[in-house]
Amino acid sequence: MTDTSEFHYLSWKRLADEEGIPFDRAANEALRGVSRRDSLLFLLNGRSVTDEQFQEMMARKNGYYLNFIRTITPKHLLPGVSELLDELQADGIKVAVGSASKNAREVIERLGIVNRIDAIADGLNVTHSKPAPDVFLHAAELLHLNPADCVVVEDAESGIEAALRAGMWAVGLGPEERVGAAHVLLPNLQGAHWADLQSKLTAVVGAIPESSHTAQMTLQKQTC
Repeated sequence: MTDTSEFHYLSWKRLADEEGIPFDRAANEALRGVSRRDSLLFLLNGRSVTDEQFQEMMARKNGYYLNFIRTITPKHLLPGVSELLDELQADGIKVAVGSASKNAREVIERLGIVNRIDAIADGLNVTHSKPAPDVFLHAAELLHLNPADCVVVEDAESGIEAALRAGMWAVGLGPEERVGAAHVLLPNLQGAHWADLQSKLTAVVGAIPESSHTAQMTLQKQTC
């Protein structure tokens, strides 16, 4: 929906610099779609810290990130997202956001799209983050849908894996080396339409279940 990856990178980079831990943009790619806890474990790379120190570092990073997301406005919606959400809502298609972030609701509110989202599955109600399928399965439960009737739109490798493990259709946004395991690949959502996505999925996997007219679209960019 919006690209918060730079906010995450700058927040993790500041924490890493403060702790004397090497961290760059290449390392940050491994954190796409990963929870804050698992991201910090990756950053520490086996470095021993107390539980108190671990919790403090997570809170510190989150504080840096919150300062960044407070600058988000509806202007930060990525091209094509608003139009697709309007189309889905007009067609009566259920929409959920699936994110490991505990700040997903605030981002959605600041983007001004709360009234177009039917459910939010996030780090506040799911323990295991992507690539575990839990967040998407929980989103399906909130929407009262079977996983096979859901379409996940993702830009992270871990998110695509989570969608496939959940038994859902997957549309990958971004380069093939990152989201190539998805059923359908798109560079972004600019000009994307639900009918076109159905057609592309049908061409790849043979058929879309009839009930997919109420498909879940989990539109998310980056977690914290």
